[in-house]
Amino acid sequence: MKIDLSGSSALVTGATAGIGRATALALAELGARVVVHGRDPERGADTVARIAAVGGRARFVTADLSDADAVRGLAADAGEVDILVNNAAVFQFTTTPDTDTATFDLHVEVNLRAPFLLVQALVPAMVRRGRGAVVNVSSGAATVPGPGGGVYGGTKAALELLTKSWAAEFGPRGVRVNAVAAGPTRTEGTAAFGAGFEEVGRFTALGRLAEPEEIAAAVTFLASPAAGYVNGAVLQAIGGMPATGG
Repeated sequence: MKIDLSGSSALVTGATAGIGRATALALAELGARVVVHGRDPERGADTVARIAAVGGRARFVTADLSDADAVRGLAADAGEVDILVNNAAVFQFTTTPDTDTATFDLHVEVNLRAPFLLVQALVPAMVRRGRGAVVNVSSGAATVPGPGGGVYGGTKAALELLTKSWAAEFGPRGVRVNAVAAGPTRTEGTAAFGAGFEEVGRFTALGRLAEPEEIAAAVTFLASPAAGYVNGAVLQAIGGMPATGG
């Protein structure tokens, strides 16, 4: 099936690097007009230029997702969209005793409240038109606990529950809501973890890290008409669980 998103528009948060940028490029290549969200205007301009280079159309909008008013401003600036990809997230790994209030609040504000506010602001227009798709980018950390990842994983687990709640709420009115649980992925953000992060990929059944484009492909599928009967799903793009000997 050839996917054609011509005539549609999309907002991708955290679209200036990694999975978000790959998703913005993939949607644009399929014909969607993309609103590229990020914090860095220089990286935003680079993403818009990359999209233009493949014949796509995009514009950059900046907003601090930890600020509720800025999130609402982003929704207003984006206008009516057919596809919303809640990709932006923060991930800081600390033990519970070492997690300060500011770190806890930041994870909740960016990873959970911002997607909620964007759905709250943008999905009603999709409902009025009788069509639309929301894809939330979650993480394997939502179901597989890791050292120091309790707050991050907790926000992603909550996002997956919201995904299913929104699917039940908006699905009957034509708006599908799904999520992609991304496994360990090679991005600018995870590069900060150093060479040791490669070892994380070796623990998957595929034995390697994901590339951003591989996660973006899963996101794009769920956002497209090809997934027209998929609603309330959490697609596991985590490379598979390794086999264990018995």
